Amino acid sequence: MSSDHSAHSHDTHASAPSWEGGSEPFKASYGKLMMWYFLLSDAFTFSAFLVAYGTLRFSMPTWPVPDFVFSTLPFGIHHQPLIFVTIMTFVLIMSSVTMVRAVQEGHRENKKGVVYWMFLTIIGGLMFLGCQAWEWTTLIKGESMSITKNPFGTHTENGVYLEGDGHDIKEGDRFEAGQSYLIHYHDGHYQPLKMKTDAGEIKVQQMGPKAFGALFFFITGFHGFHVFSGVVFLLIIMLNVASGIYSKRKNGYEMVEKIGLYWHFVDLVWVFVFLVFYLL
Repeated sequence: MSSDHSAHSHDTHASAPSWEGGSEPFKASYGKLMMWYFLLSDAFTFSAFLVAYGTLRFSMPTWPVPDFVFSTLPFGIHHQPLIFVTIMTFVLIMSSVTMVRAVQEGHRENKKGVVYWMFLTIIGGLMFLGCQAWEWTTLIKGESMSITKNPFGTHTENGVYLEGDGHDIKEGDRFEAGQSYLIHYHDGHYQPLKMKTDAGEIKVQQMGPKAFGALFFFITGFHGFHVFSGVVFLLIIMLNVASGIYSKRKNGYEMVEKIGLYWHFVDLVWVFVFLVFYLL
């Protein structure tokens, strides 16, 4: 009886060796499991932010049109919708490709290859951050958008622009409901647009919803912080690789694989940020 119980106990443990003490569940090390837990919790955070944006986006009658807001490129090029952010996205995706190559070289225990591809990944991350800094500067200085003021919006009524002051008022271009507008900022003051609706009422075009500027800077800034943190960690790990610390462990440069998981997550999050802010 005792021998039967011992044999049954032995069979039970043999059938589930992954859960014995000191083993690696799901064939993943403790470090990679903890990275997955962190990425899962971070995914919930980004999801909450993007859901909040989408809720406000579709609950307001007026909202900026991305093709109108994000239509500027460096060197004074205008009216090219979403070209610049597409370049940003391409750069970040290519940095994810170079990160894959770094992990592959790590599995081959090729130290020089890991350093080379990680260096290219760092360059890609810095280029993305530089593009984001330029975009922010353009929106803040060029268009005077802030977390409390948003000059972009869409018309809610049909009408015509009114130009001039006093008795010298002329009717300008006609606009249709849903078309985009931009309230200009000049000499330290906003210059709202006076308009006459189809009903004959004269109104002042209000600024766009404050939530757009606040959410744009917060969410893209939060993602930018993740990219910046990733670049810092990539640099530290690349220097460790070059010093030969990881080659002595003979574990396929697992640390490179862990930072690779983080970098791919950052790239994936940007795909959703791009969809929500620049395409909806």
